[in-house]
Amino acid sequence: MDLWERARAFAGEAARRSQELSAEAAKRSSALVSETAKKSKEIFSETATKSREIAAEATKQADLLAGQIKRLSTDLPVPSIPAISPIPSAVAPEPDAAELECYGITEDLREFVKGMTISTLRDFPLQDEPEMSDVPTVSNVRQDLNEWQARHAALVLSAVKEISKFRYELCPRYMKERKFWRIYFLLVNNYTALYENKYFEELKVKAEEKRDAKKEISEISQASTADQKDMKAQSKTSTSTNPEHDLDVFLLGDLGSDDEGPDGDDDGLDDDFDKIDGTSVSSLLP
Repeated sequence: MDLWERARAFAGEAARRSQELSAEAAKRSSALVSETAKKSKEIFSETATKSREIAAEATKQADLLAGQIKRLSTDLPVPSIPAISPIPSAVAPEPDAAELECYGITEDLREFVKGMTISTLRDFPLQDEPEMSDVPTVSNVRQDLNEWQARHAALVLSAVKEISKFRYELCPRYMKERKFWRIYFLLVNNYTALYENKYFEELKVKAEEKRDAKKEISEISQASTADQKDMKAQSKTSTSTNPEHDLDVFLLGDLGSDDEGPDGDDDGLDDDFDKIDGTSVSSLLP
């Protein structure tokens, strides 16, 4: 019986000690949490204060530095910078309306292109041709196009943004450059054929006019050469007439001239001399 009482007393003492320990632990835990929160708050407050102080000091230093730079900039003489001529831009100038019209880039063409989609070009039923690797490319346009088409392609890339976008997305991922432009000119043929034909007709007329002008200049040159040859021939003929006769005429005079009278005139001159002599003698006699 005493053992049982002792066990109960021991269990009660253990429970009481356990409660006391739990209460003490809870009390200490609460105190620790409170202290930790207090310390954290103090640290946070101190950190914020330090941050504000650092920021204020940095702002102050920046203001001082800016003031020093400003004073130095006002004290230092500013050297005169010579005028620099503008560097000519390598970008080609914007084409004017007349050139766009000449190469068929009209409002009708723009409206037609705006109605196209990328599938219009990508799904166009045209077989690929063997690639010509030796065909040069100038200004991003392959030179297997004719003169008018090459210039039209260069202008339409800069003037119609839709074509530039289609070409960027399709070449060379889905098709070659050559095929892209073949499809494009097939699609817009109704809008460009008139301008292309007009361009080559004007070139043909200019070539004929140039050829006629060269022919006329050649004929005038040949005629002038013939006249010069005739003048030289006449000059040679006039200088080749009997040079000995010309020398005799120069030295002795013209023997056939009218200055010499007939032979009978000598008798008349003798009579006149006789008369003069007779008169002179009679006048001298007393």
